[in-house]
Amino acid sequence: MKVDIHPIFYEDTNVTCACGETWVTGSTRKEIRVEVCSNCHPFFSGEFQRLVDVEGQVDRFYKKLQAQKDYVDERKDRETEKISPERPVAELDLGKRPTEALGKVGIKKVGQFMNKMAEGDEALLAISGFGQKSLIDAKKKLRALGYEFAR
Repeated sequence: MKVDIHPIFYEDTNVTCACGETWVTGSTRKEIRVEVCSNCHPFFSGEFQRLVDVEGQVDRFYKKLQAQKDYVDERKDRETEKISPERPVAELDLGKRPTEALGKVGIKKVGQFMNKMAEGDEALLAISGFGQKSLIDAKKKLRALGYEFAR
């Protein structure tokens, strides 16, 4: 067995808590300082409402909770914006000619296009420069974006 490998054991080690409580115990250290003891810990003291916040764990939890709420709200806003009637018709990528034809008759927003489409396919086909293929493409794009309309 090796000689002098064991640490020195102090039988009269003073332990001091942050709350002011002190006691004597045995340890390999001469003095010990602790943040929580059985005198001030919520479990032992009966103060279940008091949270022991070590290194900001509670704050980090609330930050994560807020970040998740912000993400959900942002995602919901993007989904709502995606089917907004104020979206420009140019974002449907129908092509230059159909987009210009709709612009000439004053249809610049998807909401206006949907109102015209509610009048019937013939109302849209009556627009000069807007044909059957453009109508089919527009309906496909609107469905893909999540807009709902009568077929």
